[in-house]
This record gives sequence, C-alpha cells and structure tokens, in this order.
Amino acid sequence: MNQSTKNFLRKALLLLTAQLFLSSGYLFAQRAVIPGDFADPSIIRKGKTYYATATSSEWAPHYPIFTSTDLKSWKQTGYVFDKTPEWLSGSFWAPEYFYHNNTYYIYYTARRKKDGISCIGVATSKYPDRGFTDHGVVIEWGNEAIDAFVFNDNGQLYITWKAYGLAGKPIEILGSKLSADGFKLEGEPVTLLRDVERIGLEGQSILKKDDYYYLFSSVGDCCGRGCSYRVQVARAKNIMGPYESYIKNPLLSGDEEWKCTGHGTFVTNTDGKYYYLYHAYSKTTGVYTGRQGLLSELVWPAKNEWPKFVTLPKPVTTQAHITDTFTGNTPDKAWQWDFRNATPVLKQQRGKLHLSGTVKPGNNSGIVLTRRPYTANYRMQVSVINTNAAQKGLVIYGDANGSLGISIQGNIIEYWQVKDNSRQVLKTAHAASGIVQLKMEVKQDLTCHIYWKQTGPWQELALDKPVIIDNLTPWDRSPRPGINFKGQTGEEGVFDNFSISYSY
Repeated sequence: MNQSTKNFLRKALLLLTAQLFLSSGYLFAQRAVIPGDFADPSIIRKGKTYYATATSSEWAPHYPIFTSTDLKSWKQTGYVFDKTPEWLSGSFWAPEYFYHNNTYYIYYTARRKKDGISCIGVATSKYPDRGFTDHGVVIEWGNEAIDAFVFNDNGQLYITWKAYGLAGKPIEILGSKLSADGFKLEGEPVTLLRDVERIGLEGQSILKKDDYYYLFSSVGDCCGRGCSYRVQVARAKNIMGPYESYIKNPLLSGDEEWKCTGHGTFVTNTDGKYYYLYHAYSKTTGVYTGRQGLLSELVWPAKNEWPKFVTLPKPVTTQAHITDTFTGNTPDKAWQWDFRNATPVLKQQRGKLHLSGTVKPGNNSGIVLTRRPYTANYRMQVSVINTNAAQKGLVIYGDANGSLGISIQGNIIEYWQVKDNSRQVLKTAHAASGIVQLKMEVKQDLTCHIYWKQTGPWQELALDKPVIIDNLTPWDRSPRPGINFKGQTGEEGVFDNFSISYSY
C-alpha cells in the first residue's frame, strides 16, 4: 500500500467516525459557556447581544440573567426577580424568554405558597435584562404545570408545557392557543407528546423549518447522580400535531466529558445559524458543580431532513478565579442566599461587607451568601474584621440542615458541621483580638480542610478523619461556597478580601 492510499484511508476513517458520532447523538468534547449551576437555560437575542436566564431553585434573587455578544463569553448583569413575588414559596425553575409587541416576557415555573403546587407564571419588561413586573399565574394544571415554551405562529401565540398529576395519566406535553397579550389560555389544550414509557418527559422547545414544526424535548431523569437526561426530537406539519418521533433519537446525549444533556432553547445569530443553549453535568465534577450551561449548533443537512447537532470549538480554557474586595456601594450581583431559611441584610461601606439579618426557626446554619462553584475543588478565603459573639466565617452550604463551616465567635475559632438537624463543633482554637483570616479547601478526594491565621502562618484545624462534602448535595443543585453569619438582633459580621481559587 503506497503513502497516498494510506492518507486517503486515514481521512475516510476520520470522516466516517465523525458521521457516526453525529448520527448517534454524541458530541465531541466541549467546555461550558456558562460554567457552574445554570440549569434549564433560556436564550434570546436583541440586535447583536444575547441574553440568557436559568433555574435558580431555592436561591435568591431569582433567575440570574447573563449577557454575551459572541455566545462564548458571558457576564451576569442581574436577575428577573430581585424580590420574591408574594404568592410564591420556592422551586424557581425553567424561566423562558419570549419577545412580543415590543415587550420581553419571562414565563417561569414556581411553587404556589398556599398549596405547594407548581404553576406557570409570567413577568414582563420593556428590557431583556431588568425591570420585570410579575403578573401571576398563567397555567395551573393537576399537581404540576412546569416548563413553559411559547411560539408565535404567524401571529397566533401558542404555549406548551409539561403536565403531570392528573389521575391515571402519564406525563404529557400539552399545547394551547395563548391570548394576544400572552396572559391567558384560549380553547382546549391538546396533547403533543405523551410519556408512554413513563421515563420522564419535559423541557420542550419548538422550531419551524421549511415544511415542519420540530418539537425538541428532554426524556429521562433530569437531576442528581442517577440522572439519565437526553434530547429527542419529533416533527409535524401542524404545530398542534400529530408529531412523528425521529427513529434515530436521542439527538443529543452527551460525550466523554458531559452527561445528562437537555432542557434548552434555541437562538439564531446574525448569520441565521441555530444554536442550542442547554445544560449538562460534568462527568468529572458531577453534582458538585451542578448542571452547567453548554452550547451546540443545530444544522439541517437538506430541506425537510432531520436536524443534527454539531460540535463547537472549546470557548475558554478556565473560568477566572473570584475576588471580592467589597468596593462600591452595592454587593456583587453574583451573591445569592437561601431565601426560604434566612433574610439577610447586606451593606458595603469603605471596602467592607456588613452582613446581618434573621434566620428562620430550625435553621442551624445561619445566613449564607454564596457563589456558584465552577469546579469541585477550590480554596476559599475571607478576613473577619470585627469581634462579637456572633458566628462569622466561611461555609460550604447544601441547605439549612446540611453545611460545613469555619467561624469565629468572640475569640473562639470553630470548625463545625450541620447534619440531621444538629450543629456539631468538630474542633476549636483560640485567637487573639483583631482581624482573623479563615480558609476552607476542598481537595480532589472531596475532603474539606480548615485553616486560620492572624499574623503568622496558616494553622490547620485538622481532624483524624477529614470530612467529605458528599452529604451536602441537594437533589437539583450544587452545594455552594460562601460567607456565613448567625447572630442576635443588633449584631453583624464585617468581612474583607473574599476569594475563591479553583483547581483545574
């Protein structure tokens, strides 16, 4: 065999391999465009700027908003809701952008306070990144109406959603006409897809291309270590069906770096190309970084053929480390807290963060201000400036009854853990009066190590058996690092020089 024949066979093999990957629903390795927990994302474009929002679950403020001009580099600019709407109690999931009549709509899912049922609400603004006004419930259906998606079909609005909880029925994707103002259902809903295999069905979005409406949805378990999410597609000549499923589903199901891909929406760039912003778990960091924001391109090989996802170049090598010196008059927008269990009061003055507030009964962890982690392994530091009897320090927080922290109360340094509704002090040390620096480090084996210092070198509060952060992971979100305070009325914690350094 001569060299030219070998080169030809090598190229043919590479081309065949690429085609097999594409047809099987797998993508080549890529990196998150929005790293950290960014589940159920939605995306929209205004001119040359893209806006994305995502699930915030039990963190407040609700539904973070990110912007980008190239779909690669994203910056957080705010939230849909700075304050919790009065009628809602939690589970802030799956916000969905829609633009209509010079107005930006966010259709969102949240749990109603009076009965705990998940409903679909809507908020509007003249801007895509601020100023949203809540208009309350649009859809309540059985025990669960979630994952709204709205489509404008030649002037007629349609809304689709996941319906669950009707006696004897499996999960369904329903569709209905929507009023011109976007606030009310019109006519009888129609079943578009049914979960006949009872494996899970949700997170739908619709595109119109040539002669067909393409209905993308996510099947399987969305969340946690046992997740099985993947994206399928069906199509129809009419938006209300009947829909025919693609025989080569799933269309998207992960790669060697990512798993449990799904629940996204599409946007076109200025050249008319289609991109899908969705979430997936890293196979390396898994639940410790949550469902991260990924981007893939969607292409149609020819008119009326089934679409395919294609890989994109890796956008960035690493995410920048976090440093907050608390300059300016307002805290950084990336800080979030568990609004169900605490009401924080934040002030920034003269380069210091002042944290106080109240906690609900049964909250043994205190108030937390957290950041979305980008990796499972990191070092976190802060300086505690003031001295009082309150708990002030650092925390890795799953929820109010699952946390791990280091704090100073008076002159006592405490390494503590909250587990099974009980706070346990694991080790203590004595500090002199004055500023204390605290540090928490999560290593590759997920063990947590605690340090403190004043004028000398770092001192470790070492345990015979280091604590593993494995028990800090809620079902639908990652545990988060951040700042912690718990004290009496009139007390506060004063902090400086917060940082997180990631291990890539």
